[in-house]
Amino acid sequence: MKKLTTLLAILALVLASLACQTLSAGGDSGMPEVNPPGGSVSEETQPAGGNTSGFESEFPLPDGATNIQEIGGSINFQVRMSLDAAMKFYVEAFSSLGYIERPILTVTSETTFSMVFDGHESGKAIVVQGVDLGDGTSNISIRLEDI
Repeated sequence: MKKLTTLLAILALVLASLACQTLSAGGDSGMPEVNPPGGSVSEETQPAGGNTSGFESEFPLPDGATNIQEIGGSINFQVRMSLDAAMKFYVEAFSSLGYIERPILTVTSETTFSMVFDGHESGKAIVVQGVDLGDGTSNISIRLEDI
């Protein structure tokens, strides 16, 4: 039953993301497409201890990120990391890249979080959301959005 609830929560986040993009005229989100396995990792976009998955992304991905996908302008992946650790990773990584968290939009619960960072060159906000999958793994979604 817990797995079904978790899957429904992930589906709801993905559908909400797609709906927001459609309502805001959709189109190019400004995010790069994720390369297939074997692509190069851009050292200039990865903080220390960052992505070793072989995927290139303008946003930092934690070590051990798996199932990395580009879905409707969002980057989605799973990582063996608690939600607290994921939030800490993104606060540190985005702060080091010059982005500023909007604390008033940070929302957390026992099984989810949502954070917003400003300062992207596109003028859009970076939205990071996570869902605890219940087995020590978290699902993380990152996208650009007009907020």
